[in-house]
Amino acid sequence: MEPDKPPLPYAELHCLSNFSFQRGASQPEELVARAAALGYSALAITDECSVAGVVRAHGEAKKHRLQLLLGAEFWVRRPDTHRPDSSGAGGFTAVVLAHHLQGWGNLCQFITAARRAAPKGEYQLAWDGAAAQALWATLQGCEVLLGFSSAINMEAACAISTRARGLFGTQLWLAVPLPLGADDALQHQRLQQLSSLTGVPLVAAGGVCMHVRSRKPLHDVLTAVRQSLPVSQCGFALQPNAELHLRSRARLAALYPPALLANTLTIAQRCTFSLDELRYHYPLEAVLPGQTPAQTMRHYTQAGAAQRYPLARFPGGTPASVQQQLEHELALIAELRYEMYFLTVFDIVRFARSQGILCQGRGSAANSAVCYCLGVTEVDPARSSVLFERFISRERDEPPDIDVDFEHQRREEVIQY
Repeated sequence: MEPDKPPLPYAELHCLSNFSFQRGASQPEELVARAAALGYSALAITDECSVAGVVRAHGEAKKHRLQLLLGAEFWVRRPDTHRPDSSGAGGFTAVVLAHHLQGWGNLCQFITAARRAAPKGEYQLAWDGAAAQALWATLQGCEVLLGFSSAINMEAACAISTRARGLFGTQLWLAVPLPLGADDALQHQRLQQLSSLTGVPLVAAGGVCMHVRSRKPLHDVLTAVRQSLPVSQCGFALQPNAELHLRSRARLAALYPPALLANTLTIAQRCTFSLDELRYHYPLEAVLPGQTPAQTMRHYTQAGAAQRYPLARFPGGTPASVQQQLEHELALIAELRYEMYFLTVFDIVRFARSQGILCQGRGSAANSAVCYCLGVTEVDPARSSVLFERFISRERDEPPDIDVDFEHQRREEVIQY
């Protein structure tokens, strides 16, 4: 008798947390811990038009050494339809997973565009039309999984898939959930036929809403809240079973052909982005055309020094002691690459003053001759002894803290700028 084969590797690519309001019944940390316990190769957190849950999931995934895929799920309406009932006849879903940092940025911009197209707390995405197609085309550097319910007709699904393949090429897939529903076999057959007609490959995707099946009662309550009905009156809006949980790999291997499970690993290997790669990027508008941040910093500092120490009052120009202090500070700022931080603060203060908004820098920034020349502070280094190392220190290895107060009545104008 042959020994039992170990279950095939698997990466869950479609998973909602409780950050998908009234849909997900488990916290991101619970989903990650459960996926790690089941021996998954990777787990994707794909909340609806949101990436709010990925930070918690990221921390938990690092503890369990589990690859975390970052993405989002979107409901895409068809013309003249609204968000559907449980049949899903009014449109389809798209799960988007970021490959890398650029793909992550494109995904976040896509979410922003979808949110801005609808009232607060909602989003709206269309598929047909030039503007809609141009928006979808921005999702470069991402995997896209299309999800069709059995209610959508084959002709419509084929047209959508064909157009999507033109946009995303080999990064497009057809998601196969198989939640042990009454029409699983028929739906799988339909998806196989759709794949044959369009050339878009199939991939296993659970559409997970909870980490364990015991969360089904909670999921029912969330559904009832969403429907504004008692649980007893929700009928077919409730899931017919508890299969939308993270299932064991042995169970998945019994449900899916090996090729569909293997495709989940192909996608996971492409999606290498991690939140650890994120760094703050300052707005480049503050940099002068054709100049580096360091050159721009020196330009504005010297121009500011000429205003602070005009020849009418200082025949020799900027005092030698101040110029020496400026050179010392500019060298350290350039070494630590803090130029963009200073230029951004300078740009904000310059805007406020151009609009007649009262503002004043304070705190340890008063120990900086550069801040004085940029107009951020009002402590003249020519008339006092500045202690720049209290403001910026090579040993601390962290950006300085420039506190600027703005008049309360007009602070919102500065925030909006």
